[in-house]
This record gives sequence, C-alpha cells and structure tokens, in this order.
Amino acid sequence: MNTDLFEIIRTTRSMRRLKPDPVPPALIRQILEAGTSAANGGNMQTWRFLVIRDPAIKQKAAAFYRRAWHEIVGPNYAKGAPAPGASRDKFDRMLAAAEHLADHLHEAPVWIVPCLQGGTHTRTSGSSIYPAVQNMLLTARALGLGATLTTLYLLFEKDAEAALGLPDGAHSYAIIPLGYPLGKFGPVARTALEDVVFADRWGDKWSGE
Repeated sequence: MNTDLFEIIRTTRSMRRLKPDPVPPALIRQILEAGTSAANGGNMQTWRFLVIRDPAIKQKAAAFYRRAWHEIVGPNYAKGAPAPGASRDKFDRMLAAAEHLADHLHEAPVWIVPCLQGGTHTRTSGSSIYPAVQNMLLTARALGLGATLTTLYLLFEKDAEAALGLPDGAHSYAIIPLGYPLGKFGPVARTALEDVVFADRWGDKWSGE
C-alpha cells in the first residue's frame, strides 16, 4: 500500500483497462469508508453508495454507457483537437482506452455508484458527493486498484438509473469501475500552473511568488 499522499495524488490516473479478477471485500470497505470521510453539505450525509457485482445488472446498465460513447461522445472527441499539452498520438491512445472502457465496462469486477438521496439536482449538488468520489479514487490508487470516474451513461439518465435499480428520489452522479489495472500507474499529464492560475484579476498570470 502506498501511503505518500502527494505521490498518490500525482499518479492517480484514470485506469480504464481493468482485470476481471475479484476485489477483496475488505478493500472495497476501505474505499467506501474513505468516501464517507469526505466533506458534504451541512454534514447531512444524504449520500448513498451502490456496490454492484451482479453481472446481469452491469450488462444492462453498461449498454447505455456504450451507446453514449459510440453514438455521441466518441465521434465528437475523434473530430476534436487533442487535449492541452497532448500530442495527437497520445490523445488517440487516450481515446482508445476510453473506447475500451465503453466496450468492457461490464467486465470490471466491481462498480461503485455514488448517489444522493432526496432533494433536487442543482449546480451545487455535486459538492456533497464528488469529494467522496475523489477520496475513493485516491484510496483505490493507494491500495493498488485501478478506477475512474465515468458519467457518460447519464446521457440516458432515466433508463440507466432504472437499469441500476435506483428508487425515485435517488440520483446517481457517476459509475466508478474498480479492479486491478492492466496498465501501470504513472504521473498525470496536466497543463502548467502558470497557464491556468490567475493572480487577483482574471487574466493576470500567477507567478508563484
């Protein structure tokens, strides 16, 4: 287990290719406990976490993710420019990994579906669930497990959530496929701070001093 927080943060890549090997329940519990340690609005803890290992449920829900990728998202990405700082080759490799996930999502041994119960969707709703998601992603990395935050299925939200068996009043915010990675962890590729951080006024570059 890796316990260097900054190393974990710097190497928590989206791992989209996962082995089908089962994940021990004790590790799933550690990841969920990390999720419920996160901040949330008013500490109301309206979060709910659905752990899915049933192949039939995964097959049914993954169909909507696959459809979203192949019909909408994948073609748009393919026509677009590479991500900032990425070569076309590197960007194409990322797209290939994303397509692999779309076609093999149901094969991930475990899904964690983070949800909020009650209330209505607003611009701030995610602030009560996405901190938990990030805690879980970092914990998975520390435990040597691959994971990624996926939301494409929400393009078919009602059908997908029905396939997941969510009751009225419960809304999902992601699917986190979880398993042992086929690839290796490594440093994330991000734009330099000087290109994305401003000092006092929008557009005034931050110097770091």
